[in-house]
Formats: sequence, structure tokens, C-alpha cells
Amino acid sequence: MDGQLADNIIHFARLLRAAGVPVGPGAVIDALRAVELAGVRTREDMFWTLHAVFVTRREHMELFAQAFALFFRTRSPLEGLIQPPDEEAPPDDEGERLSRRVAEAFNPSSGATIRKEEQEADARLTVSQEEVLRKKDFAEMSAAEIAEARRRVASLVLPADFVPTRRHATNPRGRRIDPRASFRASLRTGGDLIPLARQAPRWRHPPLVAILDISGSMAPYSRVLLHFLHALGASGRRLHVFLFGTRLTNVSRALRIRDPDEALRRTSAECQDWSGGTRIATALHHFNNEWSRRVLGQGAVVLLFTDGLERDGGESLGPEMERLHHSCRRLVWLNPLLGYSAFAARAAGIRAMLPHVDEFRPIHNLESMEGLAKALAREGVSTADPRYYLYPREEKVG
Repeated sequence: MDGQLADNIIHFARLLRAAGVPVGPGAVIDALRAVELAGVRTREDMFWTLHAVFVTRREHMELFAQAFALFFRTRSPLEGLIQPPDEEAPPDDEGERLSRRVAEAFNPSSGATIRKEEQEADARLTVSQEEVLRKKDFAEMSAAEIAEARRRVASLVLPADFVPTRRHATNPRGRRIDPRASFRASLRTGGDLIPLARQAPRWRHPPLVAILDISGSMAPYSRVLLHFLHALGASGRRLHVFLFGTRLTNVSRALRIRDPDEALRRTSAECQDWSGGTRIATALHHFNNEWSRRVLGQGAVVLLFTDGLERDGGESLGPEMERLHHSCRRLVWLNPLLGYSAFAARAAGIRAMLPHVDEFRPIHNLESMEGLAKALAREGVSTADPRYYLYPREEKVG
């Protein structure tokens, strides 16, 4: 290709890689070949041609769209494609919030300045960096911080939440006598002596059922939460995972793959409504009718990951939440909006869901994930009582 079009495509691929999109040399060669064969004439043609080559996962669609809008900004159809990009990214004219990964990819010096200011804020640099990473919102992390967060999620100490079952196992210190084992042992002495064999209840992890919202409002958190769920499944626990946006999808089998990247790739391929709308009531209705009897046995614990922003009316949301609450041993609602200090339960969907949950917890950073792992090992915690948000205390006047 003549001119600077090929150089711009190569530069654009490097920026995508810096923003966290896996773009290798082979993909760059394929993109150059695709643009040459397609004969692009408009900016929209260029967008979808490069999109078909560079975007291989649904969670990268938003990053690609933001990076493309900044890199190939122009008024005429192909004017921006033959001009070298500026060193710094311009402000977003549409008023949308840019991903920090995209902003740092276009202007790396800004990210370095921010990290330098964070380090200088505390003389104890190592402790400060540790606390900053644990308390930083996933939506505000850079690509390097997201990668570090994934490694920390994989190394989380998972809870030892064993519960007794109705079945018993041989235990010399058990209180229950096992008649069959005792009579079998008496055959060794010809029935003269009957050594008493004892039993104790078996202990096992309760099943976990995760229902994760993958709508547009949950996009900054959904991928990290999937890494957390993959770590739970890799520990040998019985885990069932369902994703929903406008429909419900069972991805339990895909998340059982040991390689986390391959597991998330399979998960993304199975879901067709990634980063779309939210229909919580419809998804819960489908789960209650089709899956609750299959996966909610043996005292299962349900983890519901959603911000509670219902797209449709919330008339049926309350009954569906009540049915789900009665079908499980414990229902924990994890909402990333609790990371904001000014959060208040004002939305109709949130107020319809709160009366039917046992715990209401944040899930916006590493610290909240660690708190969830510890809370799963014990029953109700006062600090996670949903009534605190449903019936806030009124400030006294005078």
C-alpha cells in the first residue's frame, strides 16, 4: 500500500496491544492484507475491516471502538488514514468516559505521572502501592494493573466453608455406632468380641451457583469477575456459572478448562449478548424454571453479580428474587456500585431485590474480593445486612 496507510495500521495495532488487546504480528499482516483486498472507501469500512481481524473476544469490542475513534479521527472519509496521529489523545468530544487502558495507550506519560503521584503520596512506597492496587476500582485500572489483578485473583485464599452432610463416614472418634462394620469386625474373633466401629458426618463444600451480569454497565468488571469464578472452580469446588444480559447462558462447562485464557475465550464464544442490555427479571425467571432444581440442591449458595439496573419494568423482579431466595441456602448479592460512598438504594430494581437477599456486598476491587472469600466461610455478617441500604437511618435534626 502506498502512502502512510500501512504505517498507521501498524501503529494502531501497537496502541491496541498497549491497551490490552492481544494483537500479534500475524494479525497485523492479516489486517494489511484485508484492507488491501477489501478496498475500503469510507471510515466505516475501515472500522469493520480492522474489527474483523483485531477483535477476537467480546470484551475487547469497547476498547477497539474507543481506540479507533481516537486514532482515526477525521472529517472527510479517508483524510485521517493518511495523516500521522498526534502524540497525545484529544479529549472525548462525545462526553463518554474513556477506558483508562485506552487513554494510557495513547498517552503513556499521563499514566506514569499518575503512578508517580501515587507513589509520592506515601513515603512507604511498597505499602502504598499494595494498598492502592487492592483498593483501586477495576474500571479505573490500566492494562498492567488488570494483569496484576488477575494474578492476585488466581492466588486468593479460598474459604474452607465445609458443611456437614447427611451421609456418614468411618471415624474412630465419631459418636454414631456403625452396626454393619462392627459385625464384620466381630467375624475375625468368631463373634466372641464385637469391636465397635464408629461414624461421623461427612463434611464437604456446599455447591456454589454464580449468576453474573455481563451487560454494558458491568463491562469493566465482568472479565475480572470471570477470572475470580475460574479460580473458584479450579479449587475443586462444585461450581455452576450462568451469564446474563438479555438472555441466560450456562457457561459452567467452559469455565472448567484449566487454562484461564482458553476458558474465557470459550465463555465469550458461547454468549451472544455481551455488553448489551439488562433484563434481570427475565434471566431469573429462566433460571428458576429451567435450572433451579438441577443446581440448587444440597444447600447451594447463590452469588448474584449485578448492579441492579433493570432495563424492563421491575414488577416481576421481586417475585422472582423471592423464589430464588427460598430455593437456596444463602443468597449473596454482589454489586460494584457499593464502591461509591454516595450509593443509595433509589432505583426501583434495587429496592425490589434487596428484601430477598441475605447479604449485600461490594465487588469492585481486590479488597472486596478478599472480603467475599472470607465471608463465604461464615454465615450472616452484620456489615453486609441489606436492611442497612433498604431502610437507612434518618439524620436527626436539632
